[in-house]
Amino acid sequence: MSRLGYQLSFPSRLEYLSNPRTVIMTNLFRASTLLITLVLSGGCSVGRTAQTSASTHKAEQTSNWAVQRREMIESQLRARDIFSPTVLTAMARVPRHLFVPLTERALSYNDHPLPIGYQQTISQPYIVAYMTQLLNLPEEAKVLEIGTGSGYQAAVLAEVAYEVYTIEIVPELAKRAVSTFAQLGIEGVQVKIGDGYLGWPEQAPFDGIIVTAAPDHVPQPLIEQLAVGGKLVLPVGRGFQVMTVLTKTEGGITTTETIPVRFVPMTGRARVR
Repeated sequence: MSRLGYQLSFPSRLEYLSNPRTVIMTNLFRASTLLITLVLSGGCSVGRTAQTSASTHKAEQTSNWAVQRREMIESQLRARDIFSPTVLTAMARVPRHLFVPLTERALSYNDHPLPIGYQQTISQPYIVAYMTQLLNLPEEAKVLEIGTGSGYQAAVLAEVAYEVYTIEIVPELAKRAVSTFAQLGIEGVQVKIGDGYLGWPEQAPFDGIIVTAAPDHVPQPLIEQLAVGGKLVLPVGRGFQVMTVLTKTEGGITTTETIPVRFVPMTGRARVR
């Protein structure tokens, strides 16, 4: 991808509930730079030693994260039913630990969700890979994600799609995600603060739509914004849900149910029926 693509869109009016959706079994850490100024009274060699030590430590940490990511790929993804080379490559390229708060960072590559604040979680690696694989995107695809959260799922989608549009109902999380995308140089992602139930009609149609919160029914606006041949992947139900794939064809919509999952409910318009 050649274009720089993170963009934060604010609606003129925004209504959202104070209890946002959270992905469980599956949606930031704002990477901050700690600048340490060392004032040395004498001996520049001390400064060089400290700098070398810090560089060595950083290299060791980077290597450790890479090892953990490879282990995640083998034990959590390949060993199960994640077989798409494109998805596996994407999961290997995205540094999950940079989307996780410092307090949880040591657990970044474990196979479970982690809290990111605002009653939200970053989805477990397997669920992120599984939902991405279900999309089965064509080349140069345009994708919509409902529920940006930490930004991790959108970052993975950016590795497999040409354009990624993602909507987050919690403004603070949306802003963090934009910050992380900028830090990592992630391209092709546009972020909007708003109610994901309504989708992003101005950018439709989409080749794939992924929802990281559970409505008790399939939002009609998302079906309408799906391109012919496109897939909508989302958990549907109350309490425990079923991961559901809707495919739009010339003749209508086909629906396939896959695995049982548990997500927290989608908020906003999804709760008004």
